[in-house]
Amino acid sequence: MPKIKTNSSAKKRFKLTGTGKIARKQAFKSHILTKKTKKRKKNLTKTAYVHDADLGNVKRMLVLGK
Repeated sequence: MPKIKTNSSAKKRFKLTGTGKIARKQAFKSHILTKKTKKRKKNLTKTAYVHDADLGNVKRMLVLGK
């Protein structure tokens, strides 16, 4: 049986942490930054984690089991 390929876009966007959580970048930090406050842009820089509802789909794309 052939090996399952990892989704190429997912492996660029997500990272597995030491505790087993899946880290991701925040959205809305790429353009139209002039109208956003410094505080908002600083908070968007921080790493976020994948929500429990989306965890199964992301794990499937990264071939991490069920």
